[in-house]
Amino acid sequence: VSQNVAKLGELVTAAASCSAAQPAAIRARFERQIADMTSGPSALTADRLAQEVAVLVVKADIREEIDRLKAHLEQAADLLGAGGPCGRRLDFLSQELNREANTLCSKSQDVELTRIGLDLKATIDQVREQIQNIE
Repeated sequence: VSQNVAKLGELVTAAASCSAAQPAAIRARFERQIADMTSGPSALTADRLAQEVAVLVVKADIREEIDRLKAHLEQAADLLGAGGPCGRRLDFLSQELNREANTLCSKSQDVELTRIGLDLKATIDQVREQIQNIE
């Protein structure tokens, strides 16, 4: 379990540093999308454009998911380090990790970030299997 938790930590770090999650890449993508929305016969009104931009910003920001993944992994490492029975808590944490990985994948608009998210999900499934064998 400890090895897979460490692997999850590496994947979260990779997701956080993914080029698609960087402000410059997000800004460039927004600029392209805004240009598409404001040109042509179906150009959006200023109010509608503001709404669309707000949705794009929320969808692109994965910092909250990264922060939660890190917090859950720290808690898992603490549980494993403390020794004693921790299967149920680890099972609950794996559910939370999976939820965050799902959100990360759903927000991804980049192949690299999606791959990392899928690797996270696969490793979380491995952790869940190991936990069930421990209980």
